[in-house]
Amino acid sequence: MKVLYDHQIFSNQVYGGVSRHFYEIMNHLSKCGEDFELSLRYSNNLYIKNSSFIKNKTFFEQVHFRGKYRLLNFINKPCSVKRLKKGDFDIFHPTYCDPYFLDYIGNKPFVLTIHDMIPELFPMMFSKDKTPEWKKLLASRAAKIIAVSESTKRDIIKFYGIDDQKIEVIYNGNSLNVGPDTEVSNLKLPEKYLLYIGDRHIYKNFIDFIIAVAPELTLNKNLNIICGGGKKFTQKETELFKRLNISNQVYHYPIVNDEIMAHLYKKAIAFISPSLYEGFGIPILEAFACGCPVIVSNSSSLPEVAGDAAAYFDPYDTVSMSETVRKVTNNEDLRKELKKKGFKRLKMFSWEKTAEQTKLVYRNCV
Repeated sequence: MKVLYDHQIFSNQVYGGVSRHFYEIMNHLSKCGEDFELSLRYSNNLYIKNSSFIKNKTFFEQVHFRGKYRLLNFINKPCSVKRLKKGDFDIFHPTYCDPYFLDYIGNKPFVLTIHDMIPELFPMMFSKDKTPEWKKLLASRAAKIIAVSESTKRDIIKFYGIDDQKIEVIYNGNSLNVGPDTEVSNLKLPEKYLLYIGDRHIYKNFIDFIIAVAPELTLNKNLNIICGGGKKFTQKETELFKRLNISNQVYHYPIVNDEIMAHLYKKAIAFISPSLYEGFGIPILEAFACGCPVIVSNSSSLPEVAGDAAAYFDPYDTVSMSETVRKVTNNEDLRKELKKKGFKRLKMFSWEKTAEQTKLVYRNCV
């Protein structure tokens, strides 16, 4: 059985959950000697930069210009089309939702992984985005759909009306290899901080999170917020920090490798995810692996992933959020308990399980 993956997510994502997902599956297949191919020539993705299983790749991580990722996608797509036309594969797995391949795949089956239903649940963020339309089309044509959580599966059924027997739930894993607790050069951190990871889109609920914790920061000048990854703070965000008198307690740190990410988790007093919605929530597993106490919303897939190893709050209630943050930051025994439960909960998830279950879906389709 030979699997063909396409260029899509590796043309458009430097790092993130979706490209991490496909990288880890291919990495596992490579170790097991399985036959697969990624049709990719040019990329900026950190995960595959040093991978041994992807040949003839060229990286442009030091080259920055407007429209870079559109260009990468434009020049990579013909490579995928060429491989599809050749037809020397048994099953195709697109890495995102562009349905371009339907014109070239013939009667070969394809599997679609749906990582979340954010465009469907927050359409105001995606008014000019074709992703919802594309996903719905591909979901109807796929031989099998993989959902990364039961929560995501329920949303797929709700929006697409697809038979639940067509959808397999396969959880993500953790990729952070947590070694000795060594200092990262040139990374100066405040002594006490809450860690927020990733982008700060509307559904991430970042603004309400800041408003909720601002009184605690005002009372405790030793407490800080670090935002790891994502873009630099916007003018709107910096103005909010200034208005709340917390500008000197909120920091943005770029994440350029896993070493820095792990260090941020390990030194944090707690990791917090105030999201209104997540398809899965890989940072929860990363926090578990690093021994970082977890505070999360009681929404969407987050309780499904975190289980009893997190402190929860209502993301629509700033009082609930602030009280939960205060309870965790001021209670060392609770943090130790959450840390212990996190290590135990993490054992339920691994990329090996993800890859093996995905291989089973492939075989059943073929």
